[in-house]
Order: sequence, then C-alpha cells, then structure tokens
Amino acid sequence: MLNHLKKLLQNATASAPKPLELEFNTALAALMVEVMRSDGKTLESELNKIRNILISRCQLEGEQVETLLEQAQQQVDQAIDLYAFVKQINRQTSDVERIEIIELLWHVAFADGHLDSHEDHIIRKISGLLYVAHVDFIGAKIAAQDALQG
Repeated sequence: MLNHLKKLLQNATASAPKPLELEFNTALAALMVEVMRSDGKTLESELNKIRNILISRCQLEGEQVETLLEQAQQQVDQAIDLYAFVKQINRQTSDVERIEIIELLWHVAFADGHLDSHEDHIIRKISGLLYVAHVDFIGAKIAAQDALQG
C-alpha cells in the first residue's frame, strides 16, 4: 500500500508541469498592464504610454509591441499573483534598474492625468516586491510627475 502511494506521488511530481519562464520584456509589460488595469479601466492613453515605453526602453517595433502587449495581457489574465513577473525582473536587474522600472509604472499610472488610489497601491506593492526602498519609490513618483509637467 505504501509503495503504491509512493509511486503515485513520484509520478505526480515527475509529470507536474514546470512554471512558464517569462521573458524580461513580457514581465515588464505585464507589470505595466497590472498598473493600467488596477483602477478597473483600460484607457487608450495608458495603452499608448505602455506602447511608447516598450518602443523606447525595450527597442521594439510596432508589430512586436502589439504582440508583446497581447501576451502580457494574457499572462495577467492567467496569473494568480505578481510573483512570476517580479521574479523575472528581480533576476535580471540591478537596484537602480528596478527604481527605473518603478518610475515607468508611475508614468503609466499618470498617463490619464489622474492617479487612482488602486494604481498607487499596486505600484507600492510591486515596489516592495522589487525591494525598492520607500525613499526611492517616492523619488520615482516625483520624477514621473516632473516629467509629466515638464
């Protein structure tokens, strides 16, 4: 009886699917989509901001951006938490780069001209998961606000 149970557990462990490995660009796009959707609205101004960031920061072309955005939205739809996205970002970035990512998230949040409390909350959460210090979190927010006004 115990041997049978042991075999079942070994077979279940051996055949368990491995979690999908995300590319950095997909993880970044997914975090931006999370911020965009956090207030319950998907606005064109926020989508355009994400597109512009992917073109300028990830050096992608228009068609690549649309494909990546589609993949990111599907990943966000299927995700139960932010762990897979954050893990990929943490694995491939330095402290300074993670602060820059938080600033990019602020740019998405400010794209519609209004900061919703849900957007603030999700960026705060992502910031903590990326091990960004509170002072850097605030600095990134101010930098994004300054860029918006200037």
